[in-house]
Amino acid sequence: MTTLCNLWMLSPLVSPDHNAIYHWSGRVSALFLPTVLDFCLFWLLTTLLLLWAGKSERGRIAAWCGFAVLLPWILLKNWSVMAFWRFPHGFSAIVLSLCLIVILALVIFWNPAQRPRFERFQRLMSHMLSVAAMIGIFVLCELAWFAWQARHLNDPLPLHSIPQTAATSEENRPPIIWILLDELSYRQVYDHRFNGLSLPAFDQLAQESSVFTHVIPAGIMTEIVLPSLMTGQPIDNIRSSANGMLSIHNPRTNAWTGFDQHGTIFQDAQSAGYKTGLAGWYNPYCRLLPQVLDSCFWTAQLTALTTPYRSHFHLADLIYSKTFHLPDAGEDLSLRHLSDYRSLFAAADTMLEDSSTNLLFLHMPVPHPGGIYHRATGEFATKNSTYIDNLALADSYLAHVRSLLERDGRWNSSTVIIMGDHSWRTKLLWTANPDWTQEEQIASDGGQFDDRPGYIVKLPGQHTGARIDTPFAATNTRQLMDEIIYQKIQSPEQLSAWVTSVRPR
Repeated sequence: MTTLCNLWMLSPLVSPDHNAIYHWSGRVSALFLPTVLDFCLFWLLTTLLLLWAGKSERGRIAAWCGFAVLLPWILLKNWSVMAFWRFPHGFSAIVLSLCLIVILALVIFWNPAQRPRFERFQRLMSHMLSVAAMIGIFVLCELAWFAWQARHLNDPLPLHSIPQTAATSEENRPPIIWILLDELSYRQVYDHRFNGLSLPAFDQLAQESSVFTHVIPAGIMTEIVLPSLMTGQPIDNIRSSANGMLSIHNPRTNAWTGFDQHGTIFQDAQSAGYKTGLAGWYNPYCRLLPQVLDSCFWTAQLTALTTPYRSHFHLADLIYSKTFHLPDAGEDLSLRHLSDYRSLFAAADTMLEDSSTNLLFLHMPVPHPGGIYHRATGEFATKNSTYIDNLALADSYLAHVRSLLERDGRWNSSTVIIMGDHSWRTKLLWTANPDWTQEEQIASDGGQFDDRPGYIVKLPGQHTGARIDTPFAATNTRQLMDEIIYQKIQSPEQLSAWVTSVRPR
């Protein structure tokens, strides 16, 4: 029963793709130990229940009938969590209530004449649960093995550093600031902005940059899109080993290969004499790219893959969190989202203020839902906030970055690339969310999905705006940055001509 009731909690940690381990940015013990303790605690309580129930006939009836009647509801709840399907709370409460009524009726109207039939039923249930128990023992062993393999998951790795003798003049390497605003929609920023939404930083940027109006995204999932952008390869799936290392699947070759950090834009930049820095969200950048980064920070307290089994209340999880002074697992997701934003904001500022870092990638967790900002007050919020509010926060962040670069006199001389990894995934993901609001419904025209992510390029010395209507595959981002690194693209006209030359078939 312990195994069956806790499948939802165990399955992410023993999944063959190891996504939960891959995206985990905290202590490995905080990922595995509370799960094992919860499992053992549940087993102890169930054992005590059976020992108590065995003291009377009606107690045995209540326990074993409870197992049988509740099992379908338990398995349905397990499946809903593992499949990321929202089991309607009202329906769940009705089913649970009916199950409890059935159990109560069986206990109250128990007839001793039914004892032989009950004995056969109990033996059958015992055999079935014994099979599940053996599976549970195997899963615990697997859990221990994966925890051992992942023991160094987030240990700090030595980063690349440029030898002093290899340093060349900074003038030969115009700074490149690459900012990825997660889930930035072209339609919501420039094409069909929500009525009353003010985005002054984006508007100012459009007047002196090339705005791409028809970008073909590299995918709709961040963990797939970012490796594709960095490598320039089409990727349609990823998987991780138990120690958190990435493998990617190329749909053209139909082959799985290990992620090669040296086959990325960061290696290209270092080969051209650039000093590279990265502050990013969700993907384990510092684990994947240590040899091609001179400075690195990443965080993922809020992740779609780990919160299903970390966002419920568990006694062992609570005890562990209090012992090691960690945030409670049941902490509001918005607070963790906001914490990620603040951590990345501080790390990014440190890197932006280092003028020697002349290729800097910033992956910020806005305007990605849920909302963490109130645009009306200009203050952070964890309630009653929307994607539209987060767009205003993204605009505020863009203005902040610009102010830092202008203060140091680097804005005009820098290439600034602002983009979304994918667009706002309305009906693909968010319309079914209970936090979906009427404002978001109106802004998206009833949840309609426009797949175009935002994509803006400001070249050094550019002061006039331009539109690029030619379809552009975001997978070509690495190639575009190579052209900029080697100064083959220095004007909006050259950029437009190059985009036309790589137009997808």
